[in-house]
Amino acid sequence: MPLPGRHRRRIRLVLPLTAAGVAAAVAAALMTTSAGAATALPEPTARPVVTQPSQATLEKRIAGASRTGASTKTSSPSAVSPKIIGGTETTISSAPWMAQLWYHDDRNTADTADDVNFFCGGSVVSPTKILTAAHCVRNDNRDYNWQAHGAVVTGTDQLPTTDSTGTTDLHGGQATAVLRQWWQPGYDPVDREAGRNQDDLGMLTLAVPVKATPIRMVTSGDTASYAAGTQATVYGWGRTSSTSQDISQTLKTGTLTLQSDSTCSGVYDTGFVPGRMVCAGTQSGSDTGTSATCNGDSGGPLVVGGRIAGVVSWGIQDCVEKGYYSVFTKAGFYVSSAYAQIADTNLSLFNNKPDGKADLFVRASSTKTGYEKDSSGTSFGSRVSWGNWSGVNLLLQTDLNRDGYQDLVYRVSSTGDVYWEHFVLNSARTDGSWTTTKIFSGWTTRTRIIAPGDITGDYLPDILSVDSGGTLWIYPGQGNGTFGSRVSVGTGWNQYNMVRGHGDFTGDGKADLLARQSSTGDLYLYKGTGKSGSGAFSARIKVRSAWTGYNAFDAVGDVSGDGIADFLARTSGGTLYLYKGTAKATSEIFATRVSVGTGFQAYDLFG
Repeated sequence: MPLPGRHRRRIRLVLPLTAAGVAAAVAAALMTTSAGAATALPEPTARPVVTQPSQATLEKRIAGASRTGASTKTSSPSAVSPKIIGGTETTISSAPWMAQLWYHDDRNTADTADDVNFFCGGSVVSPTKILTAAHCVRNDNRDYNWQAHGAVVTGTDQLPTTDSTGTTDLHGGQATAVLRQWWQPGYDPVDREAGRNQDDLGMLTLAVPVKATPIRMVTSGDTASYAAGTQATVYGWGRTSSTSQDISQTLKTGTLTLQSDSTCSGVYDTGFVPGRMVCAGTQSGSDTGTSATCNGDSGGPLVVGGRIAGVVSWGIQDCVEKGYYSVFTKAGFYVSSAYAQIADTNLSLFNNKPDGKADLFVRASSTKTGYEKDSSGTSFGSRVSWGNWSGVNLLLQTDLNRDGYQDLVYRVSSTGDVYWEHFVLNSARTDGSWTTTKIFSGWTTRTRIIAPGDITGDYLPDILSVDSGGTLWIYPGQGNGTFGSRVSVGTGWNQYNMVRGHGDFTGDGKADLLARQSSTGDLYLYKGTGKSGSGAFSARIKVRSAWTGYNAFDAVGDVSGDGIADFLARTSGGTLYLYKGTAKATSEIFATRVSVGTGFQAYDLFG
C-alpha cells in the first residue's frame, strides 16, 4: 500500500516472500558434581514439557513452505554475479548467527490455494532466541501460529532442497521448532499495509537451544553506529534481481552505506520515522549499481561493528528504483524490549505455558517445600510443588546457559557451597533430566548473592556477590555454568540490607540493581552500564525514601509481561506487592503498587 506523502505512487513494502516467491527457491560438556555429598541436595520434582516435534514434521513444514508449481532457478555466477542486490556470496562461517524462518499452514484443507507459506530471515541472539521483523510474526488477518506451523533452520548457508522422493536435505543445518512468538508492542499490521511501518521488530523463542553462535545488538546509547556514511553489512537469501522473484539458494552479503535521517525523511516523508528507523544502500534504477535488500531478506540483520544495528523492514517495490533506500528497524531504539525477551525464561514453561511473564519460586518456612507460583501479569496463581528444599538458605532464579529453561541457584546452609540446578536435554532433544553443578565453594560469609542477568554486556548471565568486607564482585558468566575471573566493582556494599536485581529497570537494555540502605530504608538504583569492574554501574540514584515497611524483596524479571523488569516487596503482615517497572531512572521508577496476594509470611525464601 502507498505511504503518505508525495511519493505515493510506487512505494510498496518489502513483505516476507509469499508462497509463490518462496517456491521459486528452495555445550560444551557440563561439569557436574556428585549428588552423594555429605549434605543431601534438593532435587526438583518439576519437569519441562519438551515441545520439539519430530525432525520429519519439521522437514514437512519446510518442504511445504517452499513448495510451488514454478520451477526453481539459481543464477550461475557466470551469468549474474550472486548478490542480495549488489552483493556477493558468503558462507555460514562468516555469519554463524544467520537463521532461516520457514512457515507452512495448509489450513487443514486439500486445496493448496489457501495455503499460507512464506520465508523470512533472522538472527540468533541467544541459543533459543531469533530476532526478526514483526511482519514475519503476525499479519492483519490473524497472527501466524509459529508453534504449530513454523520451523527455523540454523547452521547452514544453503536453503533446504527436497528431491523427487520427498526427502529434504538441510545441507548440514539444524531444524528447530518454535515455542513462542513476540512482537514489539505498538506494531500494527493494518498500519503497515497503510504505509506506517513503526515498531517492526519480532522475536521467536525456540523449543530447544541451537548450536549457532549468537550475535549481539548495538547498545541503546550507540550513536556512532548510525552516523551517515557508515558502512554496514546485510545478509540474506532474498531476491537477487528486480526482474525475477527467485530468491538465492546460497547466503548472500552486501555492503550498504547508511543515510542520514533527513535524507531518508526527504525520500519517504512521514513513512520514515527518525529515531525508530534507519535507511541505507544505493538504488540506481536497475540491478547494476544497486546495493539493497529485497523480498525474502525481511527480518535479517543490518550489521555495524559486529553488532545488529537494524532489522530488514521495508522498501520500494522491486527494490531498485532510483533515489530510494532499504529501510530497517533501528535496533538501538528497541534494544530494551528485545533484551527482555532474551532474558524471559519463566517457571510456567515447566507446565507447558510459555507466556513470557516472570514467575515466582518460594519456599514454605514450615515444611521447606519449594513452590512455583505462575504470574498472570497482575497476580500469582495457585502454587505448584517442586519438592523438598531444606538445607538451603538462599535461592535465585536465572538461566545461566540461556537454554530457555529456568535454572535455580542455591546455597547450602552448612557449607556455603553454591549450586546450579539446570535441566539438560537428552540427545534426541525430547526429554532430559535435572543436573546439579557446584559453581562456588565456601560462600558462607557472603552477605549478598545476586543473579541479575547480564551485567557485562555480552548477553551471558553473571553472578554477583558481596563479601564480608563489603566488596561487590562480578563473576562473568560464560554461558555454561562456568565463570571468568572475578572483578571488583567497589566497596561499601554492606551498608545495604537488600541488594536485588533481575533484568532492566530503566529501559536501556542493560541489567540494573536495587539496594536498600540499612540505616534509613532508602532505596537506591544502580543503573547498569554494560561494562565490568568499577564502571559496571552509574552513580546511585535514590528512588524511594524510608522504605521500611517491607521485610522481604524479590526481583525475578518482567512479572507483568510488558518488557520492563518489575519488583516485589512483602510487608510484615504477609502482603506481597508488585511494583511494576516504568523504565524511568527516577523516583517514578515504579507505578503505583498493586497487591498480588496475602499470606506470603508463610515463605522464608523467594527466588
